[in-house]
This record gives sequence, structure tokens and C-alpha cells, in this order.
Amino acid sequence: MAVVPSSEMLDTLKYTPTWVVATVCTIIVLISLCAERGLHYLGEFLKHRRLDALFEALQKLKEELMLLGFISLMLTVFQGLISNICVPPRAVSLMLPCKIEKGFDTEQETHHGEHFSLGNTLNKRRLLSEGSGSSLCLSKGKVPLLSIESLHHLHIFIFVLAVVHVVFCATTMVLGGAKIRRWKHWEEAIKKENSKQEDVTTNKNQNAPAENEFVKERAMGFWRKSVVISGMMSFFKQFYASVTKSDYKALRSGFIMKHCSSNPNFDFHRYMMRALEDDFKIVVGISWYLWLFVVLFLLLNVNGWHTYFWLSFLPLILLLSVGAKLEYIITRLAQGAADKEAQRVKPSDHHFWFRRPGIVLYLIHFILFQNSFEMAFFFWIWSTYGFNSCIMEKLNYIIPRLVIGVLIQVLCSYSTLPLYAIVTQMGDMFKQAIFAAQLRTTLHGWAEDVRKRKRSGKGSFLGGKNGQSVPGAELQLQKTDSGASGSSHAEKTPPSLAGLVASAIKNPETPPV
Repeated sequence: MAVVPSSEMLDTLKYTPTWVVATVCTIIVLISLCAERGLHYLGEFLKHRRLDALFEALQKLKEELMLLGFISLMLTVFQGLISNICVPPRAVSLMLPCKIEKGFDTEQETHHGEHFSLGNTLNKRRLLSEGSGSSLCLSKGKVPLLSIESLHHLHIFIFVLAVVHVVFCATTMVLGGAKIRRWKHWEEAIKKENSKQEDVTTNKNQNAPAENEFVKERAMGFWRKSVVISGMMSFFKQFYASVTKSDYKALRSGFIMKHCSSNPNFDFHRYMMRALEDDFKIVVGISWYLWLFVVLFLLLNVNGWHTYFWLSFLPLILLLSVGAKLEYIITRLAQGAADKEAQRVKPSDHHFWFRRPGIVLYLIHFILFQNSFEMAFFFWIWSTYGFNSCIMEKLNYIIPRLVIGVLIQVLCSYSTLPLYAIVTQMGDMFKQAIFAAQLRTTLHGWAEDVRKRKRSGKGSFLGGKNGQSVPGAELQLQKTDSGASGSSHAEKTPPSLAGLVASAIKNPETPPV
């Protein structure tokens, strides 16, 4: 008669059947290999379609997965050490997320409403033995700093947070990109109008009615001159028709006149889409300062403070502020155009916060992450402790948080992100997406070569000594609008690359030779 091992024996591999160990390992390895191959083939597909920005975003995602794997490894390796850290009972009774009640039974959780819990059955069975750490601390009259099961729950939460963040960012980019693609027919209509003109001068005159319409819609009227009234109208404008056809045509014309006036048929829409793809690889990542916010949020989750309820308003306030600011920049551009005879939009960094258009992207990054944190925390608590858990808070706190989360996702996708895509092009500088991918690679390679030569003291790329270039060997590349804006940004570029970059600005879709 076979001897059936007890439950205590099954807690170790010594008395676990080999077929069980082999089966579990096989399943885990197969799932891991399928995920790895799936990401590999997705990368090959993106490279084949020449979606280089999305491929870099995928590489960023792999880095985040590697970081999660390292966090998982650290938690697994040091879980025994952490559980053996003993502290006085008074230390673990401070800043609790739930109030300790008399007669509380941690195994049965009778007052948590186990009928609503998705993971209650799984939680009844301990995943790892906690006896050694607890016994060690109890023998000293103390309690463990953190139990092994709590470490396991924290481990799951970090994984859920990363997954939800990636899904929310991807959803926002897909939905926002879908709305921006609707502007494609505006771009094609403008090109058809331009193709009918005999020269660039005639084309400029033909664009005037479109900009007159833009000025009338955005800047005309006595009350429009008031900063308060303009700000209020910009706030409400983000909820309906945030970008109209006249807005698109005027902003497109202003960008082209400043950065590539020699090419009136520049594909501004395609440039915006490529710039948005470049920004996606920044948004999808979880930066170090976002991890600091995670630690801060977990610290402030104290019973009675309702921290997560109040924090849910933070991304909403930031999102509305960003949307209103972007709309107000369009209004300011229209007011600036109204003061000129030609009524031309003049891009400038002065319209943005701290004269840095890039700040808007980091604010959107934080907004999406904070919203992801709210949703991830909700689903994690629901699946781990149950819907009626004390850490979940009452229903009148849960419903507003969920409504605000959905509102942020929709508003950011269909209003704020499209606004960001077009308005942030109204700065003094253009983005690297203006160049084709092959040319960008060439420029990056050249810049890296120059940096290496300067560090090694072998002279510059142009043949000078000690990093000094030979007089007359440099060409100044005019950024674009020497005649239109009255100011230009000159950059020192090798003769072999100056013509390459200049031709790329005239026709950015043509790969370099």
C-alpha cells in the first residue's frame, strides 16, 4: 500500500512527485518561449514595415520586462531574509491600510465578504511556509517586518501595474492615432490645392483665406482679447472640435514657412505621425521617478485618509490643465497672426511652459501612469482581497475613481493626445522625425563619430586639430525660413552632410544616397 505524503511534506521538493515538477516546468518554459518568440516576430514585422519608432518602443518594453524580471528575482532571493527581520509589535501597528478589529481571523476573513472575492479560495492556501520567520520573531517577543505572503502579493501588484500601464498607453496611442489619421484627407486636399498653383508665391497668396478663417474663429471679438475669457474658452474648447480644419491648415502653414519654406508640399501629417511614434517609446516606459511615486502612493495608503480617492483627481486636473494650455496656445498663435498684415502663424517656444514644449509629453506620461496605477490597484485588491475588503474602501469612493479613470482614458485619447501631436510642433525647433529613418541613422552615426574624435583628441571630422575645424571647411545649414521668419538657426555640419540634410528638408521622404 502506497504511503501518501502529508501536506507538510508536500511543502518541499523532496517529497514532490517528479512528474509534477517536470510538468510545471514544461508549462512555464513553453509559455515563456511563446512570449519571447511572439515579441521577436512582432519586432521583425515592425522592421519589415519600417516602423522604426514602434520597434524602438518594443525594445523599451523588453527593457521594462527585464526590469520586472530582476525585481521578481530580488523578491524571491531575499524573501527569507526580509521575513526574518523582526521589529517591535508597535512598529507594525502604525499607518495601517485597514483598522484592526477584535476577533479578526486572517484565515477566514469573515468580515471581508468572501463571496465577492475572485481570489479568496487561492488565498486560503499559503504559497510558502511562514513558520520559520514567525517562530524566530515570536521567540524574541517581536513580529516579522513583512510576511512571505505579503511579499508575494506585492510581487503580483508590481507585475499588474506594469501590464496595465503598457495596455493603457498602447490603447491611448492607438485611439489617439486613429483620430489623427482622420486629418489625412485635410493634408491631401491642401496638396491638391498647391499642385494647381504655378509657383510658391501664388501658393502663399492662396493660403491666405484659410488663415483668415483661422484668425476669425480663434482671435476675432472683443472678449477674445481678455486673458481670462480666452482661457475659459480654451478650457471648454478641448471637449468639442479641439482641432478644426482651419486650425490644421494654419498651423501646418506656420510650421512649413518656419522650417521648410522651400517645400510647400511637405507632408506635415506624416511628420506628425512619425513624431508621435517616437514619443510612444517614452510614454510606454516606467521611469525611475514614476517608481518613486509608486512608493509614495503605497506609503500614503493609510486607513481613514482615503488617499487613492483624492489622488484620482490629480491626473484629471493635470489632463484638463494640459488640454486647456494647448488650446490656449492655438488661440495665442491666432492672436499673433491677427496683428500681422500677412496673418501668418509664427511658431515660438515662448507659448509653452518654461519655453519647453517637451514638458507636455512628460506630463502626459505621468497622467497615463497615475491613471494606470489607480486601475491596477483596484483590480489587484479585487482579485486578492475581495470587493468588500476594507482596503478597497466603500462603494461611494470606488465608483468616482472608476468613472474618473475612464474619463481620463477617453479624454486623453481623443482630445489631449491629438492636440499635443499638432501643437507641440509650434516650437522654435523641429523634431528628428522630419528626416527619414535612414538619414537619421546617418546623422546619429556622424555625431557619434565626432564625439569619439573629440574625446580622443584626434581633431574634428573636418580635419582640424585638437577639436578645431579648418576655416572655410564648414557650411552653415539654414534651418529653413531665412526669408519668412527673419531668423534662422545655423548649425555647423560637414560639407558631405550639409547637402544631404538640406535636400532632406526639401524632400524628407527621399532616402539619402
